[in-house]
Amino acid sequence: MTAHSGTPPVIGVIGGSGIYDLDGLTAKHWREVSTPFGEPSDELLFGNLDGQEMVFLPRHGRGHKRSPTDLNYRANICALKMAGVTEIISLSACGSLREDLPPGTFVIVDQFIDRTFARVKSFFEPGLVAHVSMAHPVCGRLSDHLAAAADDMGIAHARGGTYITMEGPQFSTLAESKLYRGWGCDVIGMTNMPEAKLAREAEICYATVAMVTDYDCWHEQHGAVTVDAVVRVLLANAGKARELVKALVPKLADRRRACEKGCHHALDAAIITAPEARDPAIVKKLAPVIGRVLKAKGALK
Repeated sequence: MTAHSGTPPVIGVIGGSGIYDLDGLTAKHWREVSTPFGEPSDELLFGNLDGQEMVFLPRHGRGHKRSPTDLNYRANICALKMAGVTEIISLSACGSLREDLPPGTFVIVDQFIDRTFARVKSFFEPGLVAHVSMAHPVCGRLSDHLAAAADDMGIAHARGGTYITMEGPQFSTLAESKLYRGWGCDVIGMTNMPEAKLAREAEICYATVAMVTDYDCWHEQHGAVTVDAVVRVLLANAGKARELVKALVPKLADRRRACEKGCHHALDAAIITAPEARDPAIVKKLAPVIGRVLKAKGALK
C-alpha cells in the first residue's frame, strides 16, 4: 500500500517488553507474514479499533523469545509495510539518564544516537544504493498527537528527548551510563535502532514512546538495574501504553493525504544507483518495501 491523497491510515503498533497483545480490537486475528528478508518476530495481529484498521507486532515475540540483538528488524518493518501499515507507533521500555524522568514517565523522543554494531541497518544492498535523511528521525506529526493523547489520559510524559540505542542484551556499565549522560542523552534502550532507520526507508511514519522503567545504573540512590525491578514498572507502564494507543487512534484516523512531514515520500530523491546499474534481483527483493518509488521511476513493470 502507498500513502497518498485519499488513502486512509493503517496504524501499526510495535509492542516492546511487556506488551504482547493490543486491547480493544474487534475482528482480531493473528496472521503469518513472510518477507524477502526472513521471518518477523511473530505473526501480526490484525484488527479494528473504533473503525480504524490496526496491525500489531510483538517486537520480541509472544512470551518474549528474542533478545534485541537477535531481532530481524528488516523483516519486522517489511512485514508491517506488506500489511499496509502507513504509520508506526513504537512502544519501548527504557532506562532514564535524567533525574527529572523517573520510572513511570513516558518520553516521546525526537532524536536517536545509534550505538548498535551487530545489526543490519538498511534494506538496501550492493546493487541498489540509497541514502535517506535521518536528521529528524521521527514523525513530528505522530509525536504531536502522542503528546496530546498523553495529556488527555493524564499520563506523565516528556515531549522530546534523545534516545541512545545500545547493543545489549546486557545493561550498561557505570562508566557507560555516565558517558551517555555527559553526551546529553535522555533515555537508553536496546531496540529503536535500526527500527527507525528502516521505517524511514520503507516510507512509514514512525514515532516512539519510550517508557521509563529505571534510572539505569548512574543514579547512586537507585542502585544497579535488576530485571525484577524493571519488570514491576514495566507491567504498570504496559497498561498505560495500551490506554494511550486507544486515545491516540481517533487523532490519527482522519488523515486523508500523505504525511506533510514527508515520511511517505522519503525515497523521492534517495536512490542513487543508476537504473542501468541496478541488480534486478535486489530490485525484486526490495519491491515490497520500496515499490512506490520503483514504479514511479519505471523500474517495476
